[in-house]
Amino acid sequence: MKKIELAKQFLTTNLAVLQCPICQDVFASVAEHQLLCVNGHSFDLAKNGTLYFLAKQMKSEYTKEMLQHRRAFLQAGFFQPFLKEIASRITPDSLVLDVGCGEGTPVQQLNAQVPARYIGFDISKPAIQLASDYNADAWFCAADLARMPFADHQLDTVLNIFSPSQYQEFKRVLKPGGQLIKVIPNAGYLHELRELLYHGQAKESYDHGPVLELFAQHFPDYQEMQVQKTMTLTPETLRDLVEMTPLTWTASKAQLAAITLEALPEISLDVTILVGK
Repeated sequence: MKKIELAKQFLTTNLAVLQCPICQDVFASVAEHQLLCVNGHSFDLAKNGTLYFLAKQMKSEYTKEMLQHRRAFLQAGFFQPFLKEIASRITPDSLVLDVGCGEGTPVQQLNAQVPARYIGFDISKPAIQLASDYNADAWFCAADLARMPFADHQLDTVLNIFSPSQYQEFKRVLKPGGQLIKVIPNAGYLHELRELLYHGQAKESYDHGPVLELFAQHFPDYQEMQVQKTMTLTPETLRDLVEMTPLTWTASKAQLAAITLEALPEISLDVTILVGK
């Protein structure tokens, strides 16, 4: 079945999950590959099965090339240690939203562990186009975090992995008893690269304190767990890391030249998983 037909099938089955981002009213139907709300607003399915809900093009520094390197790096297994922990908290056939899904690999890897109904969205059109490669496993769309196209109290799980948060929106779309799972970097996350590039500078360290405090304000009875793992780099994964991470975006040519396999033979994953209900 073509991707556009798979997407139409998914939307028809899950129509009640969505709401029009323009008027916040319900969608009435999916007809001729077009999503129609009760007030006449319409959104066309692309050939790859994705939908573009944004009123205008949103600026993103994530290029297609950068996202391809990110995909390769994640497919090498970098996120798997914490995705395994997240998967243990997802119920089969539940409805899971990945906020800021990027090019879709985390959703694809989660779905391989726990078959559920996955939706991913991002403001980056190139990211959503790449994510559509995984369209058989999930449905992806371009949307705005501040005005999410999802109806009230419909989602079992909202995932927020290294992405900005909009807690009022998250609470709005979660079912009673639903869960927000947020992943934040700890001081040890990519610390080898930070120290190599920015020794003695502010960027050498990272403090997630303010992010944690804001989460705790909205979900005071949250649970947390730390996940740490070191990944041995190869010439290929080193190149993917350098090309994908924002840490290198402001580095000088001399700094970038210092990133060699000898200087950076391994890289650390160090994150905290926050779970609020």
